[in-house]
Amino acid sequence: MSAAARRPKQEARPRRGAPEETRRRLVAAAAEEFNRLGYEGTDSNRLARAAGYAPGTFYKHFRDKREIFLAAYAEWVDREWEEVSAALDLGGEVTRRAGCIVDLLLAHHRRWSGLRASLRMLTAADPVVREFYRGQRRRQFELLARLRAAAGDPPRPREQDALLLFTLERSADAMAEDEAEALGLDPAAMRALLVERVTAAL
Repeated sequence: MSAAARRPKQEARPRRGAPEETRRRLVAAAAEEFNRLGYEGTDSNRLARAAGYAPGTFYKHFRDKREIFLAAYAEWVDREWEEVSAALDLGGEVTRRAGCIVDLLLAHHRRWSGLRASLRMLTAADPVVREFYRGQRRRQFELLARLRAAAGDPPRPREQDALLLFTLERSADAMAEDEAEALGLDPAAMRALLVERVTAAL
């Protein structure tokens, strides 16, 4: 075997494209890395390489690791609400739509449990992340109000929406990390209770 044949192949670096596409690739790769390794388990150089770019490319789009983490979380919120909106558009009875919403939330939180764990850690420790998280929460209130208005439903007090979102989010996080099983609780029963809560809100 020749030396050339024995030489390991290098991964092809992505071709230079539009800045928006480069940024999108960086954010998508970073989300996967944060989910797999945690926020403290990686750095900007590794995040750039995970997307197939040199570190210099990273710094053309993001100041630091925290900024790309916040971008990844904003994308996470967008995807979740796109799925919620699609579930609300489904036909059939309210309970069926509520069940779809609960199932997609549980699946989304389980799929991204590492990213969510990093978010909770940073929200407690970093004032910048905490304010960003609260901004995303305010955006969720607005999204929920718009969805309700589009369906022709009357507005509700923001406190009711907050209680619903807190319950769903924190329950989904706990179930994604198998807290129900660890405490001897029935996940199916917990899911049914969440469906009841969402049904009452629709």
